[in-house]
Amino acid sequence: MVVDDQTVVREGIVMLLGLLPGIEVVGAAGDGEEALRLVAELAPDVVLMDLRMPRCDGVEATRRVRAAHPDTQVVVLTTYADDDSLFPALRAGARGYLTKDADADEILRAVQDVMSGDAGLSPKVQRLLLERLAERDGLAPAAPRPPGAVPPPGGPGALPDGLTPREAEVLALVAEGFSNAEIARSLHVAPATVKTHINNLFAKTGVRDRAQAVRYAYRHGIARPPGDTSAAFVT
Repeated sequence: MVVDDQTVVREGIVMLLGLLPGIEVVGAAGDGEEALRLVAELAPDVVLMDLRMPRCDGVEATRRVRAAHPDTQVVVLTTYADDDSLFPALRAGARGYLTKDADADEILRAVQDVMSGDAGLSPKVQRLLLERLAERDGLAPAAPRPPGAVPPPGGPGALPDGLTPREAEVLALVAEGFSNAEIARSLHVAPATVKTHINNLFAKTGVRDRAQAVRYAYRHGIARPPGDTSAAFVT
């Protein structure tokens, strides 16, 4: 079953699925409330679920589908691959997560994976999960250091003041003059996620504003001052 509030997208996905071997589309819904009603009526094996929908969004619909119909698996199919979309969906019980740039083979593979009891995650989502788990456990590898770059204090490859690679990446973009919204678009995360990273790196580094953050980034080799052609630690 396909759930998406945009008619042209929903019909396109239904048409695509109809061409894939071993898949039969039994229904389509325009929002979470309709999806819940149709799941109860049609008992599909898998629901391809959009996230941003009116009345009942994809996260809440996933939670309710999994609670009432545990034999129905949910694969999220959405435009968004940021922390604020991915983790709530997985906590709600989604077994798969794809972005809408997925091709037919990726969709088929995700459906087959969740039907066999595995997770149906796109490569992009797998990388994001690994990054977040590594950051949480303090195991994230340092950002690659180009030849000639001077590593920050703390040993080879270390980032200063306990910054994570993602925080250093955000800091480098701040130093480039990017706004929070521009950083969010560049990193494919929500603006709220960028704000959290900035708050964290401000607390770790002791800077009070973006101007101090820029000076910090230059001082520690995380970004290059204008006119400096040497390699920065984080690119």
